[in-house]
Amino acid sequence: MKILHEFVPTRKFLKMAEETKDLVDGWNVTDSAAGRPAPSGTAVSCVLKTKYPDKIVIPVFVLRYKGPVEVGGLALAGDAVKLDGLVLTMGDVPKYGEPIHMLKNSEEAREFLREKVRIKNLKLGCLLTARRSIEDALARVRDAWDFIFFMRLEEKSLPALEQIAEECKRLGKPVYSYFVVETPKNAEIIKMIGWPVTATMEHVEEFAAKLEGVVDGIIATCVGDYKGDKELLERLQKFREK
Repeated sequence: MKILHEFVPTRKFLKMAEETKDLVDGWNVTDSAAGRPAPSGTAVSCVLKTKYPDKIVIPVFVLRYKGPVEVGGLALAGDAVKLDGLVLTMGDVPKYGEPIHMLKNSEEAREFLREKVRIKNLKLGCLLTARRSIEDALARVRDAWDFIFFMRLEEKSLPALEQIAEECKRLGKPVYSYFVVETPKNAEIIKMIGWPVTATMEHVEEFAAKLEGVVDGIIATCVGDYKGDKELLERLQKFREK
């Protein structure tokens, strides 16, 4: 499996990347998570891809923060530096100002980028969540997406991920799953945002073993516990493709 780190950019993002580069196959970069201003996920990703061209770099691309011109401009920048993909999502409501709804959903944005902006090589992916029915998830997998990210993985949603992954393999589409680990430091944050926990730190290897041969990669995060992230990535080294 590929091991990606969910990378939450700060002003020190270059230092953070240098500290984790030997533990990961790449980064999934957040885009102003929870609607709070942060260094642009796409801009940071372009820097990371230029500095570490052999790493997989895939930013989340939140449409509620962007009008069509910015959507097109950022995607063209990602296309130019050969990012490994963009994950299109409406995303969270912005903390400041009003949501932008000029592109009404991820599918409309996907077609806008392909037909109007005419990106050439950039892969476009969608977010699937275990909250939706398996029928809805499989319908999106069969739609014109290049790859899939799966959210809200836990023991009870593993069968749904397995079905989705099987269909992705049939269609030749990579699938990655978020892998959320609870620690004493982030327990309150996870409770506040309402995410299910994939595993606690002591059970990381046990759960990760269930994903071998199922997904192409996992996106590892301890949600606000950067020290925990490093321990998590160390524990996942045995699952990386050699």
